[in-house]
Amino acid sequence: MALTTNGRPMTLTEPVGSTTRRHQDLAALPIRPRPSLKRWISYVLAAYVGLIALEMLFFNQNWQWDVVGSYLFSQIVISGLLNTIQLTVLTTVFGLIIGGVIAWCRLSNLAVLRTFSLLYIWVMRAMPPLVMLLLIYFVGALVPNFSIGIPFGPSFLDIPANQVISQFSAAVIGLSIYLGAYSAEIFRGGVQSLTAGQAEACKALGLSPTKAYVKVLGPQVVRNITPAMANEVITIFKNTSLVSVIGYTELLTTVQNVYAVSFETIPLLTVAVIWYLVLTSLAMVGQSLLERHFGKGFNRRKGSVPRSTQVEGSEGPVAPNPLTDVLAAKDEK
Repeated sequence: MALTTNGRPMTLTEPVGSTTRRHQDLAALPIRPRPSLKRWISYVLAAYVGLIALEMLFFNQNWQWDVVGSYLFSQIVISGLLNTIQLTVLTTVFGLIIGGVIAWCRLSNLAVLRTFSLLYIWVMRAMPPLVMLLLIYFVGALVPNFSIGIPFGPSFLDIPANQVISQFSAAVIGLSIYLGAYSAEIFRGGVQSLTAGQAEACKALGLSPTKAYVKVLGPQVVRNITPAMANEVITIFKNTSLVSVIGYTELLTTVQNVYAVSFETIPLLTVAVIWYLVLTSLAMVGQSLLERHFGKGFNRRKGSVPRSTQVEGSEGPVAPNPLTDVLAAKDEK
């Protein structure tokens, strides 16, 4: 008696392993959904929206793409772009440092540190970043001199606030304080996502707290917080446009100064949007690389069969076993 499997005849005299392998080949084939009316309607709507977007973007002469091209790499725009990048990088570095310290205070056993960090996050969440920038820039009206000394007593060193707080320093300080509050909660959420058993297992293996975080706990925290933290960093790219209120010249302020003279508002705003898209794309690429690096052992490509699922002596793969995957990953390391 002959059966047909995968388009090939099969007899009862064939080896069992060959039959099993052909069955597994059939099971591995992708399942294609039947064409339905809803699917065709979605295709038609997508094509309609795409044509509208194509007409609006590339066949609308009011965009003045020639003017956009002439300003896109101009010296004045590139100068504003570099100021935006510099401000974003410094804000991200200092904001993450502040966030790490505040998160450590929130998780501390000391009630004083927990209370301080909670008040800090509460105030920063309630205050818009624009208000924070203005307060930092005009802090000289509140505190004319930064003093080092004894409270309600003599001071040993006085520094005028106007000499310390410039447009650039106010922008960095204000945005860093804002980012620190939100990144602190992201750090805290990443640490709390780890089970207590992992820390106890590290202690049982004789790992010091530093080595446990570097080798075991830290990579998991980074993997958990990367999407949310990348979103905050991308938000900082856009929040740099707020510093124009204190007179610092970044990308948006630069194009505003140009179109205030040339009256080419739409083309210059388009230039700013293009550069913001480029910066955001670079940040998303960095996010993807971080997720891929710290996601090793967690994510597998769809449809791939890990080596650990290949049984020695068999002709085909067998069903995956999570335990063997974990053991194989340890062996590979």
